[in-house]
Amino acid sequence: MTAQKTALFLFGFFVLTSVTGNSAPQKRGAQLTKWAIDSDHAAAEFKVRHLGISNVRGSFHGIKGEVVGDEADISQTKVNATIDVRTLDTGIEKRDHHLKSPDFFDVEKFPLMKFESTKMSRKADGKIEMRGKLTIHGVTKDVVLAVEEPTAAIKNPAGKISRGLSATTTINRKDFGLMWDKVTEGVSVVGDMITIGLDIELVKQD
Repeated sequence: MTAQKTALFLFGFFVLTSVTGNSAPQKRGAQLTKWAIDSDHAAAEFKVRHLGISNVRGSFHGIKGEVVGDEADISQTKVNATIDVRTLDTGIEKRDHHLKSPDFFDVEKFPLMKFESTKMSRKADGKIEMRGKLTIHGVTKDVVLAVEEPTAAIKNPAGKISRGLSATTTINRKDFGLMWDKVTEGVSVVGDMITIGLDIELVKQD
């Protein structure tokens, strides 16, 4: 059941707020566009090895934040986000309760995960890479996300302009102070490495 703790990553990753002073200076003349995260259509999903033989999966909702960027220069893109750890869901109530307890996320003390980008760039192979600061359980670490090419913008049913964004990363839960563990036949009940996937809809702000 503890395998779910990994949900924390997710997750974290994932939670956007607003661009802050840690961001690189904007280029003169940059045409910046602000996009808000549509919390109703955003989720951070994770998976972690259980007993070294299968993957346990879970998700977080309650994602809020924004993306501010220049369509012509990806390096000017800044992301800030927050995820409500209390929304953790692995489909098993008993396991979710354990993951939310002081053994793992300790949601009473640390109800939010936070992410703030520090750099976004396009690598030589054309893939997009985003670096940033991820905070889980009160611990902040540098992370690197592989970002898919954003979808084309469309007009949603509410008449607003929307587009989609997906990203993945892998983190070690123990780097964030999630140390609980048990060993059975020499194998950890919960793996250390957590794979996180983010799927987010963004709505253009006027």
